[in-house]
Amino acid sequence: MLVEPRSGLLAAWGNALLAGLVSPDDAVAAMVGEDAVHRVEGLPGEAGPVGLTLALGRLRALGATGFRVALPVPGHPLGLSGPPDFNARALEAEEAVVAYGVPYGLVPEVSEAGPEGDLHVEVVWRVLPVREAPPADVPSLSEAERELAEALRDATALLSRLDVAGSGPVAEAAVDAYRARAEVSRGREVLAPGYPPRAVRVLELAQRVGLLVSVAYENGHGGAVSASEMAARGDALRPVERVARRAVVAAYNAYVEGGEVRR
Repeated sequence: MLVEPRSGLLAAWGNALLAGLVSPDDAVAAMVGEDAVHRVEGLPGEAGPVGLTLALGRLRALGATGFRVALPVPGHPLGLSGPPDFNARALEAEEAVVAYGVPYGLVPEVSEAGPEGDLHVEVVWRVLPVREAPPADVPSLSEAERELAEALRDATALLSRLDVAGSGPVAEAAVDAYRARAEVSRGREVLAPGYPPRAVRVLELAQRVGLLVSVAYENGHGGAVSASEMAARGDALRPVERVARRAVVAAYNAYVEGGEVRR
């Protein structure tokens, strides 16, 4: 969870744009990030793909007042509300954006070309109808913060018990990468302008918990040497990972928490 999901960037900066806190150029630049280009396809009234600026303006004209994030995985439809076709596409991408105020959602389709280290990445956001209903399993910011504090303790204890914490070059590299990223992040907004401080705090803590889970998964099997011990590790890590993903969604969705866009 060292890299913000594309759905999070689109939702956060889309919310800031709708609230009049950033210019269209700044919002789109933040959404695209290091990708080559983002286009939107299936937008009502458009025969083909269009740019993000036009798409966000059109969604605003249709009645969109905010954007939510969904980060579903098999067995956990986090942030989704249907219908089945949208849910299936979002589950395949493991992320989506749901507009607030209009019955549309956007699912990213990512294509990559070129060698590692010099990838050319293009993203097409597919617009699909969504069901206007409360999103699945999204906590409030206060709930997410409480859950994260417990998850951080659990993850730290778990890594130590599994003989993973601080062991091996992969674990050390992951921790170093997080620390470097944290240093780069100092002095800039973690979320787009206008988000409450608690949302920033929750997102940062969720990323920290996500790092610990990644270390556990990526650092081999640590002290787990049998199939049953490996299975036990996965069983122990999944709830922690679930808490972190729920918190990430809660942070990005803070703009529309309680059904009102924060301005």
